[in-house]
Amino acid sequence: MNSPAPGLFDLPETYRELQSQARELAVSMRDIAARADESSSTDPDVRKRLAASGLTGLAVPARWGGRFDQVDSLAMTVVREQLAAESAHLDSMFVMQGIGSYGLAVAGSDAVRDRWLPQVASLDAIAALGLTEPQVGSDLKAITTTAVVDGDHLVLNGHKSFITNGGDADFYSILAKEGDGYSLICVPAQTPGVSTHRPHQIIAPHVLSDVVLDDVRVPVDHRIGEPGKGFALVLATLATFRVSVAGASVGMAEAALRLALDHANSREQFGVPLSRLGSVPEHLANCWTDIEASRSLTYRAAAAAARDPRANLHLSSMAKISATEMCGRVVDRCVQIMGRFGITRDTDIERLYREARPMRIYEGSTEVIFDSLAKQLIKNGI
Repeated sequence: MNSPAPGLFDLPETYRELQSQARELAVSMRDIAARADESSSTDPDVRKRLAASGLTGLAVPARWGGRFDQVDSLAMTVVREQLAAESAHLDSMFVMQGIGSYGLAVAGSDAVRDRWLPQVASLDAIAALGLTEPQVGSDLKAITTTAVVDGDHLVLNGHKSFITNGGDADFYSILAKEGDGYSLICVPAQTPGVSTHRPHQIIAPHVLSDVVLDDVRVPVDHRIGEPGKGFALVLATLATFRVSVAGASVGMAEAALRLALDHANSREQFGVPLSRLGSVPEHLANCWTDIEASRSLTYRAAAAAARDPRANLHLSSMAKISATEMCGRVVDRCVQIMGRFGITRDTDIERLYREARPMRIYEGSTEVIFDSLAKQLIKNGI
């Protein structure tokens, strides 16, 4: 597929350079991507190569070794578009450095930020965000994890579930009830009372575990921001990174289309290339059109989020819905085009089919986001 034509949605040179660098890294993973994408723990070779690329510097502000003064949504998005096309494991490892540390970068104490954020930038430390619980998904106000002040410490008790990077992270940004509000708290993984276990495995293997907090004591300066104001930090994280899910989805869809196109051009049926037979040409063209439409909205939303994440969360949400739903349709069509070769285990298209499905749930399911957008539309208009 060609890159977007020059014009209104042309990427500035800085982002094109990042795109090229990310593409080079992603292609270099082809010898290990299949193995890494079936792993439920951090692949050391992927980590080594990602660290060497320096791309994780995009996950933190320049003050702590990052590439930009602030985390840039468009940069994260164009990089994820390239990484996800080749390896979901690589893509997740990259973006979680930002998602797991963003609240800390925005509002953490200097001592805690200085300890962890340079290591996040270099990938010497793995970050994670702990929000959901066994009985709590989208309704985060229903969490039961608590934080109580005891002298100059906070004591945490609770059970977080389906935590990306759980078990492998060096620290967790944990959302907990504190008094009448909800606080975000940095919890180093080696703190006594922190334990992890992996009761879950999803259709696209993922570094995922439950994190149990049993009388975990951390210094009060590990609270991120003001007491009871953690939801604002969670929302700021979503506002910055949600649109990057759209970028990853565009990359996965385009990778699937490349596979289907190569198959259709090289395979003959009834004396003609499959790419010219029956409805196959229409399917191919429809996929291409859908991808480019979602890419345009994604780049627009990501550029807006880079300027002001909170003010443009509605655009990021629209892009996330558009691209993840598109990805599901496109990958499904591509499997259909490839017939029995599309449903064969341990192939790239079968991997993409499994990896596309969770994208409609990560960082806000389609239905939850639609509900939020509808409320905003009804209240404020267009």
